[in-house]
Amino acid sequence: MEEKVFRNYDAVDISAAVKEHYRKMRKNQTVDYVQRMHKKYLNFDKPMPLWEAMVHLNDLIDVSDPDINLPNVQHLIQSAEAIREDGRPDWMQLTGLLHDLGKVMFLWGSDEDGTSQAEQWGMVGDVFVVGCALPDSCVYPEFNELNKDMQDSRYNTPLGIYEEGCGLDNLNLAWGHDEYFYQVLNNHKENSLPEEAMAMIRYHSFYPWHSGGSYKQLLNEKDEQYLEWIKDFNKYDLYTKSPKTYDLEEIREYYQPIAEKYLGKGPIFW
Repeated sequence: MEEKVFRNYDAVDISAAVKEHYRKMRKNQTVDYVQRMHKKYLNFDKPMPLWEAMVHLNDLIDVSDPDINLPNVQHLIQSAEAIREDGRPDWMQLTGLLHDLGKVMFLWGSDEDGTSQAEQWGMVGDVFVVGCALPDSCVYPEFNELNKDMQDSRYNTPLGIYEEGCGLDNLNLAWGHDEYFYQVLNNHKENSLPEEAMAMIRYHSFYPWHSGGSYKQLLNEKDEQYLEWIKDFNKYDLYTKSPKTYDLEEIREYYQPIAEKYLGKGPIFW
């Protein structure tokens, strides 16, 4: 049997919607836009239980993903179950189950911001650094020139607004579900997930770095450890995608105690 190829954005049958998604994302995700989204979404004033958030991802299909056309909650369960099958730690199983949960942003998102079911360019897809030159390792690099920051001398150099070796944690990435959920969990007082889990959540969509090898001038020693963690997690995030589906309520019995162990029993503030 021919092995399935993942993330083939040059395939002849690639959805026009996928390419259009990345065109809009590259054009609209500027320094100014990211700053506005931080102000809009990082208020943590919307309490919602974890499992309610999971249920909402039954209503979202990630338009940027060329490999799977199922509700996003199925991808999360597929990732978690593969991690579980390999006997990895319980916190990593939970990370697999929750890593895309920031996509619940669509519940209070808007078409204008790219954070709705119809317009997802501010919510999903491979992220990149804003505030410095866009690398050719971005999906569809021909769209890089559409970003107005690339005509701004403050932002269009390899370092841009950053200092050499400043490290990933000091960069501003394109706005999306990764950074949103990372910040939500960082604000959640009962969160006891290890540093590895938080890095996996924050950087799993940062493909130009962890798969493209870009931004070397901005990295520090700590980021070498991040890269090991992300590459380990990526095996489960990417290569577990399949047509197989699960019942969320059936798997909840196993995962809920793990969730309560690391996140407590109360609501999470989104």
